[in-house]
Amino acid sequence: MSTNISKQKRDALLDKITQIKNFISASPQDENTENLLAYIGELTKEINGKKYGLVFEEHREKIDELLEENAPVLVEDESLFIDNGGQMNFLIEGDNLAALKLLEKTHKGKIDVIYIDPPYNRGTKANKDFMYDDCYIDDTDEYKHSKWISFISKRLEIAKKLLTHDGIMFISIDEHEVENLKLLCNEIFYEKNTEFLIWRKNGKQGNTKKILRFKNTHEYIIACYMNREEKRLGKCKLFPNWKNDYPNPDNDPRGNYKAGNISLMEEKSDPQSPNYYTVTTPSGKQYTREWFISKEEFERLDNDKIENSDGILLGRIYYPNNGDGVPALKIFKSEEQYYYFDSIIDEMGTFTDAKDELVPLFNDRDAFDTPKPVKLIQEIIRISQPELQINKRKSSTILDFFAGSGTTGHAVMKLNAEDGGNRKFILCTNNQNNICRDITYERLRTVISGKRKDGSDYDESYPASLKYFKIDYLPIKDKMYYEYADELLEHVKELVELENAIDFNSNKSVTIVLDDDELDDFVENISDYPECKTLYMGHDVLTSYQQEQTIKAHGITINTVPDYYYRDLAN
Repeated sequence: MSTNISKQKRDALLDKITQIKNFISASPQDENTENLLAYIGELTKEINGKKYGLVFEEHREKIDELLEENAPVLVEDESLFIDNGGQMNFLIEGDNLAALKLLEKTHKGKIDVIYIDPPYNRGTKANKDFMYDDCYIDDTDEYKHSKWISFISKRLEIAKKLLTHDGIMFISIDEHEVENLKLLCNEIFYEKNTEFLIWRKNGKQGNTKKILRFKNTHEYIIACYMNREEKRLGKCKLFPNWKNDYPNPDNDPRGNYKAGNISLMEEKSDPQSPNYYTVTTPSGKQYTREWFISKEEFERLDNDKIENSDGILLGRIYYPNNGDGVPALKIFKSEEQYYYFDSIIDEMGTFTDAKDELVPLFNDRDAFDTPKPVKLIQEIIRISQPELQINKRKSSTILDFFAGSGTTGHAVMKLNAEDGGNRKFILCTNNQNNICRDITYERLRTVISGKRKDGSDYDESYPASLKYFKIDYLPIKDKMYYEYADELLEHVKELVELENAIDFNSNKSVTIVLDDDELDDFVENISDYPECKTLYMGHDVLTSYQQEQTIKAHGITINTVPDYYYRDLAN
């Protein structure tokens, strides 16, 4: 058996503290001895604390002090509203710690997927990517790692609260903080719920005499699950690697093909899945299991017939082993195929691809320093919500609180257009160097409208809408709640819009009343709201019996705004 030297030293120190405690306890008691005994209790508790994990010097940010003395609120910039149908999405300008605290009110347990690409804390003069309290952190700062960990830990702790019971979070990072971040994620999400992925950010290195050490061609992505054992991931979409010439055993006139797997093994299938059904092969053999496509889609592909040179009609479904094998899907050379995600992520775009994607948007590949390719984020979101989950949910919500150039929003819209999904996104970034307004928003506006800032056509456009919120602060220090309650009430509308993905300004089917006077006015003029179907009402607004009957008679449903919208969350 190994000897735990640290434990021996700790026990010896505790024994000495106990002797001191016993001596003080046996002495005449007064206020001083009581204080000393309390101090000893604190020391004992500290020594008996956790002995394994991430240890760092905790630092406070200016935003911590700002939030202690002020209540964060949302203010809409209505001039930046985009109405192009589809889902309502949100871009929040401001410190993401304040944004996360507001999201804790509106989206606790409601976010399906989080992807973030935080500053990497490279600490070099050429790559000053991490700003802490208005100063860039470099290698001369002896607390560079502690400051970064303090910064990211507060945000991850809140982010976890926002995830659904089967939610998942992905964090991009490089070698500068990857070890610390993994330990931190183990602490917050538990070690069993975290794992490493490796993304090839650059192309493979050819022969060269210029490189005298290993060429860094990768970054990391840490996946954090709420419950890894219960989370089911889907397949990603890639073009197949046609290094060899695949056969054409049934002489299909569409050409050579791969036999793509479209089912789970029977023992891994979920009988409760809507895609759990029985398939009968031409030979009469039956396979009952969970398939990656619906029964209707399977039958459509099987009946998509084309005649070969022998006069035989062939479908898109391939039955190997003379009709006895598990049915597969014919994947022809020009088509995409679905694969399970590997822990090493390749062929999903590189850093160069991400830079190139900025050119048609901004006519400048350096508009943002560290973008990620749309394909990478799109496939991360795709695997996080396989068809089984999408069928169970009317919609899902994706959050990125280090939004940068807006790739996550772009990827969500692109994926929705491809698979008919109903995802919506919430992005947050500060406006350092005008990034939120000039880069993040401008990119989203361009890909939604299909028009660049100069009016020229862009080759994508999506049915999606966007609200632009800014974080503001209401002073509350040394004030009682009633002293700032009315001012806080003025910003509740934005929280309701954020939670429910709605717009009170243009959507006539919803309206909101936050005090008794507003309710009286609404009921008195209810005929002016013929399209209204839902009334959001402040938690302390009281309706009379007659008012309730009038509202009900017009087919309007009342939703009460939670009372915690008005106050700070309990710690």
